[in-house]
Amino acid sequence: IDADVCSAAYEALNGHKGTVGVYNYKTGEIVCMVSSPSYDPENPPVIEEGDDTYDGVYINRLLSSTFTPGSTFKLITAAAAIDNLPDIHQRTFECSGSTQVGGTTVTCTKAHGTLTFEEALNVSCNGAFAQIATELGSSVMEEYVDKTGLTDQYSINGIMTAASSFDFESEGDAGLAWSGVGQGKDLVNPCALMIFCGAAANGGKAAIPQIIDHTAFHEGVRTSLYIRHNTDQLLEESTADTLKSMMKSDVENNYGLSNFPGLDIGAKSGTAEVDKSKASNAWFTGFLDDDDHPLAFVV
Repeated sequence: IDADVCSAAYEALNGHKGTVGVYNYKTGEIVCMVSSPSYDPENPPVIEEGDDTYDGVYINRLLSSTFTPGSTFKLITAAAAIDNLPDIHQRTFECSGSTQVGGTTVTCTKAHGTLTFEEALNVSCNGAFAQIATELGSSVMEEYVDKTGLTDQYSINGIMTAASSFDFESEGDAGLAWSGVGQGKDLVNPCALMIFCGAAANGGKAAIPQIIDHTAFHEGVRTSLYIRHNTDQLLEESTADTLKSMMKSDVENNYGLSNFPGLDIGAKSGTAEVDKSKASNAWFTGFLDDDDHPLAFVV
């Protein structure tokens, strides 16, 4: 873990409650693990009753929390579509700003018009991905949250991550439609999503993160080494390559290459409304496609 990187990430959070994780998806080394709010252990704060400034201060949000993922979950729906809908790249979707799916109205931020599958991911069209999820069905969606590692609990040097959780069945096609776009009852662990993005960049599997290189006595004599462990095959290699290309297209056609000068990056953002409030969870996740800096990230 790099102290300077963590300091920069904590400052960038600028008081927001959240987390930043960055790791090397080939070696497993965690470069950045920041959870906010935090405090100086040598100068702990006095927390008054009713003060929410320090809500969650004792939780590592990267490893031990789950949150509504918003449109970042469309990466999972997209992977399932690539594998199970052979003509998905030849299809087009019509978006007028709202779409009737499974007896519910799924809304978008705007009318996107006619879209290809890749364009639907670029503009994060809720209507298109709600239709895709309901066509795939609850059993396929359940299969893919398991296959892609989201429901796994990873051991990070003995610290078990929180398992993501989903319910694709209890509310029928209407619930499935919203779950397919990352709303509904979807709850995702940030570390698991970061690992998934590493796998998308790395042919379908990635190293499992670790925070310890080795342990040693005070004199420097090593007592143990930590061996790199890899995930199972979270994505078929061809699926990973396709998703990798689509995530790079997101950056080029939506977020803008100028925001990431000199970086070969693929990414997906997400905004999730929670409990019908005006507050939202904001996400950004992806990877750097660079042999010298093979990094996956989640914010």
